[in-house]
Amino acid sequence: MKRDTILIFEDNEIDRGILSELFRADYKIMEAANGKEGIRLLSNHFASIAVVLLDNMMPVMSGFEVLDRLKGKNITGKIPVIMVTGENSPELEKKGYEYGIVSYIKKPYQPEVVKQVVSNAVGWFRYKMQLEAVIKKQNISIQKRNDVLRGQAKKLNEVNETIIDSLSNIVEFRNLESKQHVKRIREYTLCLGKSIMKLFPEYELTQKKLIQIGWAASLHDIGKIAIPDTIIRKPGKLTPDEYEYVKSHTTKGAEIIQETVHLSDMAVYEYAYDIARHHHEKYDGNGYPDGLKGDEISIAAQIVSLVDVYDALTSKRVYKVAYGPDKAYQMLVNGHGGAFSPKLLKAFAEVREEFESLLEKYHDED
Repeated sequence: MKRDTILIFEDNEIDRGILSELFRADYKIMEAANGKEGIRLLSNHFASIAVVLLDNMMPVMSGFEVLDRLKGKNITGKIPVIMVTGENSPELEKKGYEYGIVSYIKKPYQPEVVKQVVSNAVGWFRYKMQLEAVIKKQNISIQKRNDVLRGQAKKLNEVNETIIDSLSNIVEFRNLESKQHVKRIREYTLCLGKSIMKLFPEYELTQKKLIQIGWAASLHDIGKIAIPDTIIRKPGKLTPDEYEYVKSHTTKGAEIIQETVHLSDMAVYEYAYDIARHHHEKYDGNGYPDGLKGDEISIAAQIVSLVDVYDALTSKRVYKVAYGPDKAYQMLVNGHGGAFSPKLLKAFAEVREEFESLLEKYHDED
């Protein structure tokens, strides 16, 4: 069944009418004057609902009481829910995102903004569901091929790479990063890893391990798909609360990899989980989320931590210009104190020119 209906939870008849008129030309409209009535409509017409607009303050059952019901049945993972509110409270917004909503619409309504928010939510969710279907299909295919000839192992690796590329491309799209970002992260990781393998054999790196770490590095920021657009794309300085929320992309990324991303290569899976969670740890113990210190941080996470900082410094972002490679190198070596181990920095110095060549090869388009 086609998802062509917007379900509006709104007790105020005027507001309900405004929202209905905004979308009547493109969607079928269902209206509920309270939470209980809306849940009944959602249950009866689930397959046709494209998006839910949920007012926070309603009689019988509030918006958050509705969300509690929806989250318990994993509805928020299957249909985008946008909360409608007249309040301007960071605490309320944080609570809503924790319940699984995808965005907020603020009263009084700005018609074009409302339409764009709904369009973005529906489009992103449609792509998400298509991607999940592809991943599910690939997983079934992988399971059926476990007993086939060794020659098909190469095909399974290609499937994993496709999934990783697809997921990492979503992160790039939401984070307004270039298509070259993941390529650079992967190539920098391999380059620095080879230097460490040569200089410090005690880390027991091999060419096979480096290839696995390189693919896993592509998913280092997968948790950012769980961070609201209003924060992840903010051009100005983040508030302390917003910064804390951005920091949560490490733990959210690990959760996504653990619960959603099913890779047939267990080594890549383990590296991906570790890197997603720990690529913001610092050698002196002042990183996050776990405050790991020294070699408590895996060499894989240490490598991706450094290359991620290097790429951030040499790339243009919404909040900064791109630094040249010389400036970036000096900032890494002299400006980050205990962030990186002496061994890591020595290995980095050995391949400094190779990093510059990779930056030129995979440079961002203007």
